[in-house]
Amino acid sequence: MPKQKSAQASSLPEIAVLIPCLNEEITIGKVIQDFQQYLPEAKIYVFDNNCTDQTPEIARKLGATVIQEVHPGKGRVIASMFKKVVADYYIMVDGDDTYSAEHAQQLLDPLFTGEVDMTVATRLSEYTDESFRPLHVFGNNLVRTLVNWIFHSDLNDIMSGYRGFTREYVETIPVLSSGFEVETELTIRSLDYGFVIQEIPTPYQERPEGSFSKLHTFRDGYRVLSQIVTIAKAYKPFTFFGLIGLFFGIIGLGTGIEVIIDFLADRYVNKVPTAIFSTACILLSFGSLGIGIILNTLSYRFRELAKIIQKTTQLSQRQK
Repeated sequence: MPKQKSAQASSLPEIAVLIPCLNEEITIGKVIQDFQQYLPEAKIYVFDNNCTDQTPEIARKLGATVIQEVHPGKGRVIASMFKKVVADYYIMVDGDDTYSAEHAQQLLDPLFTGEVDMTVATRLSEYTDESFRPLHVFGNNLVRTLVNWIFHSDLNDIMSGYRGFTREYVETIPVLSSGFEVETELTIRSLDYGFVIQEIPTPYQERPEGSFSKLHTFRDGYRVLSQIVTIAKAYKPFTFFGLIGLFFGIIGLGTGIEVIIDFLADRYVNKVPTAIFSTACILLSFGSLGIGIILNTLSYRFRELAKIIQKTTQLSQRQK
C-alpha cells in the first residue's frame, strides 16, 4: 500500500492499528471486532505474512485492509508496516487475542500529549499460568535485566508485542531484525535514540483453544540474546569491549604471576608456553580496550549526527 494521505487532512488524528499475522484464523476476527469497538476511529491493517489459512479472507470481510508481506519473520513484517502505513499514531498488536483492545486508549493517551514517543503494554504484572511458559518468563526477566543494566533504564517488559507509537518514532527508528527479537530491538533502539517510553500495565491472557504460538523457546531466546549482544556492541562498545578486555586481563595476570615469581627467583623463564599465553592475553586485553575507546568515540559522534538530523526533520515538518 503506497504511503499517501488524503488531499483533505482531517482535524482528528489518524490512528492505525497494525496487526502482523501468520495463520490466526481462529482469533483474528475477534481481535478486529474488539478494536473496532474500542477504537472506532482507527483504520485497521492486517499484514498477511504468508498465511495458509483463512486469516486474510476473514480480515477483509470485517473491513480491515489486508497487506501481504511475503518475506517471513515478524521483524520483516514490522519493518514493512512502518514503511507502508502512514498515520499520526499507531497501535501494534498481535493477532492471537492475548492482548486487551479495551486498553488501547490507555496506550494512545500518553502519545497524544507529545511527551511520550512509545507506549508499551506490560504483561508481567497480570497474566495467567497458561499465558507464559516458565522458560519464557525466565527469558523475559533475563533480557530485561540485561537491557536495564546496559542502558541504565528501569523497564518491566522488553518483549511485549502490544505497543503504541508516534509518527515521528515510526519514521525515525530503523528495524533490522527479522524475527521475534524485533520487540527487543525496538526497546533498545528507543533507549539509545533517547525516545521516551511509558509502560502501561495490561492483562495478558492465554491463547484460545486451537490457537498455537509461533514462538520457539530456545531458538528465539538465542536470537534475542544475540540481538542484545549485537546492539550492545554497536551502541555500548566501551562497555562491551571493556568487559572482554577485563576478562583477558584477569586471565593474563593470573597466569603470568607464577611466571614472574619464577623469573625473579632464578632469572630464568621456566614455563615458556605459560609466559607466551599470559603475554597474548595481556595484549588482547589492551587491544580490546583500545577498540572499545575508538568505537565509543565514533558511536558518540554518530549519535550527535542522528540528533541533528532528527531535529532538522522535526523543524521541516513543523514548517510544512
